[in-house]
Amino acid sequence: MSERLKVQDLKIGMQVRVPKDWFAHPFLLNEFTITSARQIKKFSEYGIREVIVTDMPEARLEDTETEPVSHGQETTLYTPPRIWEPEKLVPIELREAIHDKKLPPEEKSKIVYESSRVLVERLFEDPKAENLQVAKQSISEVVDLILVEDATSRELLRITSYDYYTYTHSVNVGVFSVMLAKELFKRSDAHDMHELGAAFFLHDIGKVRVDPGITKKPGKLTDKEMKQMRSHASAGYDILSESGQLSEECKIIVMQHHEREDGSGYPRGLKGGEIHTYGRICCIADVFDALTADRSYKQRLNTFSALKLMKKKMLNHFQREMFEKFVLLFT
Repeated sequence: MSERLKVQDLKIGMQVRVPKDWFAHPFLLNEFTITSARQIKKFSEYGIREVIVTDMPEARLEDTETEPVSHGQETTLYTPPRIWEPEKLVPIELREAIHDKKLPPEEKSKIVYESSRVLVERLFEDPKAENLQVAKQSISEVVDLILVEDATSRELLRITSYDYYTYTHSVNVGVFSVMLAKELFKRSDAHDMHELGAAFFLHDIGKVRVDPGITKKPGKLTDKEMKQMRSHASAGYDILSESGQLSEECKIIVMQHHEREDGSGYPRGLKGGEIHTYGRICCIADVFDALTADRSYKQRLNTFSALKLMKKKMLNHFQREMFEKFVLLFT
């Protein structure tokens, strides 16, 4: 038996069917079981007021929300993360979509994008060495997809989310950075794109060691909070070093993605050639995604306005020729 239910009345554990075309909502399937408060929030964000509930199990203690529903901003309330086992870390839809040669680029890109976001979210909840290794293998497949399937990679650029959650931001920066690296290094085999891709997608992993009340704060940070937030670059380097995952150059991406060409960045205030090429790539992608994302205290910029601002007001932050190549990705 099924019935229509308003979104605000949905609960984790309900089996639902979305009464809209597949492309009109952000989920991998039209019918699925609600597993998080974030999914409920997504209905409202996409203008979905009611869904069809096909199963309404009694609430269980283990189904309580791990992330309270919020509308328009992230919550500062903290609950302990779930522990993920490696065999459950990667959404099955990710590998199925990547290896499905008949799947249209528009559909494939949507599944790959959302599955990658879920993968990053699960990894950040439990970033142990074994999980990092499994995640790295799956990200390598995403990288291969971007390098080989031009139509799908263009769609990935088009559908990147405007939410500034750590997980969506990580995937956005990963996609942008791999696309830029593809353009910069297309005539060279001197770069391990699998290692680079993993580092680009995991550039913010150090945030797992920052107080969640700071990373999820809906407004601007105080000076003290900003100091702690800025520790995530060094913390990310430490996490990857402790785990034995990724090469030294790729750990540098995590350390240097907030360094700026003019020396105004952090954590070390490096200038010009002191910043590794890979760090420079991630820096551009990171800034662009921050500008084009919705934040509680500012409206997002569209692609053109963000690139224009980066050129007119922030060009001294980037390596000029590299920034010009980045602009070409969107033309």
